[in-house]
Amino acid sequence: MTFSTLLLALGLVLILEGLVFALAPSRIEDLLKALSQLSEGARRLIGALALVVGVALITVSSMIAGP
Repeated sequence: MTFSTLLLALGLVLILEGLVFALAPSRIEDLLKALSQLSEGARRLIGALALVVGVALITVSSMIAGP
């Protein structure tokens, strides 16, 4: 992975998060309230699943793009 790829990925994350905050700020508040209702274990599981999906997407992308 090159530095430019890392910057691209970070930029895409910031764009997606910025869109959510710009277009639906009240939904973010609702989501945070719902997350606060979950147990710590459930939040850890959600985080772990997001991590696994992210790694899988990066792996598939690398396989498609090649070396």
